[in-house]
Amino acid sequence: MENVNNIDIIQIKKGTTSEQLDSDEQMKKEKKDLKVLSLFSGCGGLDLGFEGDFSVLKNCLNKSVHPEWFNGGNNSQWVKVPKTKFKVVFANDIMPAARSSWLPYFQSKGNSVIFHTESIVELVKKHKKGKKIFPKVDVVTGGFPCQDFSVAGKRKGFNSHKGHHGDLLTSKDKPTEENRGKLYMWMRHVIDIVRPKMFIAENVKGLVTLADAKVIIENDFRSIGEGGYVVVSAKVLSAADYGVSQRRERVLFIGFRKDTLKKKALQAFSNGIIPEEFDPYPRPTHGTSRNNCVRPYVTVKQALVGLYEPERSSDLAQKSFSRAKWYGRHCQGQNEVNLNGLGPTIRSEHHGNIEFRRLSPDNGGKYLDEIKKGMKERRLTVRECARLQTFPDDYAFVRNSSTNGNGYNLSASEGYKLIGNAVPPLLGFHLAWRLQEIWSDVFK
Repeated sequence: MENVNNIDIIQIKKGTTSEQLDSDEQMKKEKKDLKVLSLFSGCGGLDLGFEGDFSVLKNCLNKSVHPEWFNGGNNSQWVKVPKTKFKVVFANDIMPAARSSWLPYFQSKGNSVIFHTESIVELVKKHKKGKKIFPKVDVVTGGFPCQDFSVAGKRKGFNSHKGHHGDLLTSKDKPTEENRGKLYMWMRHVIDIVRPKMFIAENVKGLVTLADAKVIIENDFRSIGEGGYVVVSAKVLSAADYGVSQRRERVLFIGFRKDTLKKKALQAFSNGIIPEEFDPYPRPTHGTSRNNCVRPYVTVKQALVGLYEPERSSDLAQKSFSRAKWYGRHCQGQNEVNLNGLGPTIRSEHHGNIEFRRLSPDNGGKYLDEIKKGMKERRLTVRECARLQTFPDDYAFVRNSSTNGNGYNLSASEGYKLIGNAVPPLLGFHLAWRLQEIWSDVFK
């Protein structure tokens, strides 16, 4: 068989241009990509993690566990993690702000995906009426809306008080599958249409403590299609265990299409305890243990290294912060971050619920040396929240179309909300890398 990568030994047909050869090589490359369909994409935290190729602070990585993530010539405090085999080919979210953040960043990386802003309900209905909506892919990912399962919310669960557009339902509206709390069922519809080799659904930890929601969702995913999917037991991952300086826990549902699996993999996933060589969940890299395998948790101070105070910064996201006053410790979000510990969970909130970077002595502030230097009482900036989520600094969360000329606007309030809704990219990267490692052992 000819070596198609060595064009020196291939007889090039008369009239073939270098542009055609480049196109052919690109087509071969695209065939090697593992294609990802992203639902409830938000600003793309999980998408960014799955594609890789973004900058992370060196303290957030563990070289003894993943030496392959470090390139030899990098001696700065930043490391660019490798590009994975995964490629996002479809993205969707109903928030216009999500599109205004997702598209500019991923387009800058060469991704030409169309970002769909219709609700997943509308997209599925269009597809079932004969319009081609969803492409053929290897993986479907989605962080279905979590507000109805979060311990910080009203915990309506499946009986959400909002519809699929996020609009409030009236007391006369009966619960349906189109309610926000049942949108995972529409993700299920997409999986049934596309039939990917695997899917990953994620949500807040609170879901596992809300009645039997976890078991119901697992069983609903298992029953997709005729052959069905084997769904490994949902697991809660703590972002701090993977180099994210934040108390953030997410539950993951991972399913594999049975007829695509090797026999040993199917047996492994069908058992209660999965053998290590098939375990789809990544190995923790950080924790309280002090040994060669686990590094100490990344502190807030380490995560915010190198950032100027807002008045000195040229970054719009660092210049932007909530001006909401201090309401007293009886209210949520009125605490000062602990620079020497983990950061608080970055919530999908804005203004009055954003924690303080620094409080005045009158309000119980501890960083008196900073106050003496003239630094003001203020809440975390948009960029500081992004840092605690491990988004790279070149991801813009505050945009002014008059200055960057691309027509995409993002306010500070929208930036806060997008960041709070996101999966930390570094956590997503750990998951993607682990799946990439076991891919050839799992699938036929």
